[in-house]
Amino acid sequence: MPNVEMTQHLYRFFPQLKNQEVAVPAGSVAEALLAINEIAPGFTDYVLDDKGALRRHVNVSINDKMIIDKVKLSDRIPEEATVYIFQALSGG
Repeated sequence: MPNVEMTQHLYRFFPQLKNQEVAVPAGSVAEALLAINEIAPGFTDYVLDDKGALRRHVNVSINDKMIIDKVKLSDRIPEEATVYIFQALSGG
């Protein structure tokens, strides 16, 4: 099963994810985010906009490669992957 890692900032809002190994079924990014939402209700509301697309300042990568489909979240996550969820830095 793919493992999920995320920035410390997200643990502040979802402490139930802190200090535990988060594993999701292989499949699409959308399916992985729904699986995380089962563990931490409200997670998808935080990282997705009202249309279900990834919010502008949230990034997801699979094995160090940024996902391509930020709207439908259809990028596939292989069985032995690591998914990283983090907030993008902006400003100057």
